[in-house]
Amino acid sequence: MSTSRILLSPPEQPEPHGTRIPYGHAARWRSPLERDDQEITVSVFMSPHAYIRVCAHAGSDLDNEVGGWLVGKWRVDKRTGQEFTVVEAILPANHIRHGGAFLTFTQDSQVALYDELTERFPQKELVGWYHTHPRMGIFLSDYDLWLHSNFFPDPYQVALVIEPHSATGGFFIRQKDGWLDPKRYFGFYELTNKRKRSVVHWRNMLPDAEHIIYQGGYKL
Repeated sequence: MSTSRILLSPPEQPEPHGTRIPYGHAARWRSPLERDDQEITVSVFMSPHAYIRVCAHAGSDLDNEVGGWLVGKWRVDKRTGQEFTVVEAILPANHIRHGGAFLTFTQDSQVALYDELTERFPQKELVGWYHTHPRMGIFLSDYDLWLHSNFFPDPYQVALVIEPHSATGGFFIRQKDGWLDPKRYFGFYELTNKRKRSVVHWRNMLPDAEHIIYQGGYKL
């Protein structure tokens, strides 16, 4: 990691826009490690397009770690005050140094990502980052925790880890007291597409009991 300080977020702390949380247009996928007593800062919603893109990038190199940024929105439900993050797009990182067990976002990669964010998605936020762990499982290493703490410090920013060989993945989300458990990952809400056909194929995700999966689609 370069010692240069690269600005990844706007200089002023943004505030979430008020809207309605889209429970009625999403299917819930639960992690087997989730507990009902955990109070996390945000719920994560993900578009089918973003999910397909991030999985495609994860599978583009099965021997070395790859990664990038998650782009979308930070919102708050007007009625309940529940904050949520919507992942709408991804920005794969180029100009990286990587291997089978490491990934470094170089200064060039960070500058390129920030330029792409401001040019392609000027009205959206940097809501987190993602990377792969080929043949290693779903967790955050000490370096991952350092990177997340220093470059993605806002409570609504999440980390996504994908293991492409086992077709598994999960989101790491801060709890309301600021703690980020490096071994406990969470599921997410899959936003429905026009055909209401699920694109989620991670084997470790379990459909929520409130959402019935049938013929590759949802019954909400």
